[in-house]
Amino acid sequence: MSLLRSARFPAIVLLIAAALGLIVANSPLWPAVDDAMHAYIGIPGVFELSLSHWIKDGLLAIFFFVVAVELQYELTTGQLNSARKAMQPAIAAAGGVLLPIAIYLAVAWGTDAAAGWPIPTATDIAFALGVLAVFGKGLPAALRVFLLALAILDDIVGIVFIAVLFTTGVDFGALAGAAVAVVAFGILSRLLDTRARVPVAILLVLLAITTWVLVYNSGVHATIAGVVLGLAMAQRPALRVRHELEPWVNGIVLPVFAFSAALVVIPAVPLSQLSPAFWGVLVALPVGKVVGIAVFGWLSLKLSHRGGQAPLAFSDLLAAGALGGIGFTVSLLLSELAFSGAAALRDQATLGVLAGSVISLLLAAGLVSWRAWHYRRRMTTAAAAS
Repeated sequence: MSLLRSARFPAIVLLIAAALGLIVANSPLWPAVDDAMHAYIGIPGVFELSLSHWIKDGLLAIFFFVVAVELQYELTTGQLNSARKAMQPAIAAAGGVLLPIAIYLAVAWGTDAAAGWPIPTATDIAFALGVLAVFGKGLPAALRVFLLALAILDDIVGIVFIAVLFTTGVDFGALAGAAVAVVAFGILSRLLDTRARVPVAILLVLLAITTWVLVYNSGVHATIAGVVLGLAMAQRPALRVRHELEPWVNGIVLPVFAFSAALVVIPAVPLSQLSPAFWGVLVALPVGKVVGIAVFGWLSLKLSHRGGQAPLAFSDLLAAGALGGIGFTVSLLLSELAFSGAAALRDQATLGVLAGSVISLLLAAGLVSWRAWHYRRRMTTAAAAS
């Protein structure tokens, strides 16, 4: 379990899962796997979903619950609990959202692919921190804190996009029922530290399932249920639950989603005929994130003064920007949602996410290694001088 809680291993598992998805989709196994992904599972006549929907609506709700618990902690106790602490990563995150959108729309404007503009705005926190852990030995702790805050803010943007842009035909009765269930969930979670924790835990699970079903039936994307439950839960028990769920999320939830999202048949067409959905994401992730985060982060240094703490160098911000370009999990989900009615565009956008994330990963590995070497050499020089 400790391996699945490490920063490095989950990123490797995700990469392997995505590669397997691409390989299977372009092999003789594809027809059987495609049939399995579209097989319906559930209670006939009551509640049934295809296996694909169970993965992206059900399993990912658990992932978003874990993200929301971390977000709640950072907003109340951690690195985002004051405007001063949040200013630099917030401004950098804004650049890492706005510039990729601008680049994507510059490529796709006036085409059917324009609807995919939210796709390159996300940062995959597991991948980014994994690359940082592998190649960043010797980097200052401030860079990891900055990247963590940046990725969390990106997650907030992704959650807002999912909740606002991909919600249609809202059933307000189901949504009101979900709200009542969430309030009850939040109140009961305060009792988990009492002697009645076992029956309370059972009730919490039932309330969580009820909330998810009601949110799904309301027309709001079901992953939002995980977000609101994570934010509503009392912090101490929520952090314990997050600790218990983390290896399952890293070892099962995210790899299964990465495998299913990467089940894309590579189109047998020349590069000139690939959709703007592919090119827009391919360019916007590595270029938009690197330039947007680095430039806006540098501007934020000019606007704020972090008393006593050495500011990040522009080169550090470039490395953070490259890490931010690893979109992966949330970008894959956004491509599924943005092109849910256009399979060809969805597949090409997915390929763009995978290719753009790999380019960003390689660029980040180089930049992070270079900055780590710089800091190690500086420390060695300082030690020799003393």
